[in-house]
Amino acid sequence: MIHLKSITVREFASQDEGTFPFDLEIVKSLREIQFTAPVTFLVGENGSGKSTVLETIACAIESITVGAESVKTDKTLVQIRKLAQYFRLSWTKRTRKGFFLRAEDFFGYAKSMRQTREELEQDLSDVDRDYKGRSKYAADLARSAYQSQLAAMQNRYGKDLDNYSHGESFLTLFQARFIPGGLYLLDEPEAALSPMRQLTFLSAVKQMAREDAQFIIATHSPIILAFPDAQILHFHEGKLKEVKYDGLEHVQLTKDFLNNPESFLRHL
Repeated sequence: MIHLKSITVREFASQDEGTFPFDLEIVKSLREIQFTAPVTFLVGENGSGKSTVLETIACAIESITVGAESVKTDKTLVQIRKLAQYFRLSWTKRTRKGFFLRAEDFFGYAKSMRQTREELEQDLSDVDRDYKGRSKYAADLARSAYQSQLAAMQNRYGKDLDNYSHGESFLTLFQARFIPGGLYLLDEPEAALSPMRQLTFLSAVKQMAREDAQFIIATHSPIILAFPDAQILHFHEGKLKEVKYDGLEHVQLTKDFLNNPESFLRHL
């Protein structure tokens, strides 16, 4: 389902022009984005502005974040929040479900989950020590809060996320946090995924799209970009243009390299 139909950008105030991110070529030219499919990809070279636009969308819709500070308070998004104030959102159906996830935030989240588990286990150990000699009822009561939190983590994520491979833990987190009918903003998910895991990721996206989810994903991956019937928005030379999969330089370059790697490598 397409929850977020379009974004229009109001004219910038003079005091904001010339400052980041208003000075980016893509931002200066951006007037409207229309979302025409449940899965939309933002693709372009590093520095083209795709991550900036995705972050601005996350701030504009006040998306829940995974593994990072709230988009409302994150100091790294101060300037992005200014840009978000100029974004006007048009909805088919406004949803508060979903989340915003950057690859770098995921690794921090897995680490914090491990630390939380270790702290809860230490708290349980402290209860056993502190309640030694007291009634079993009192000790069980003291342990129950910590045990319930550990059980909730186990039920949601299985074993500790930090003990999985990066790809396994990313997919586990992604699927565990999924709620039907949500809007999901993902920045370069392929950073945590092998080619085989990227295919598993696409399968999960397909299933979630059937359950009324919408995805806006910034990516470089030709594998992820191949998702059937996806909308692809190409960031190039300060302009945003909808393109077909086979027309992407990312795809053509990858095909040419795989067909004849020696022709590329001999020039290194």
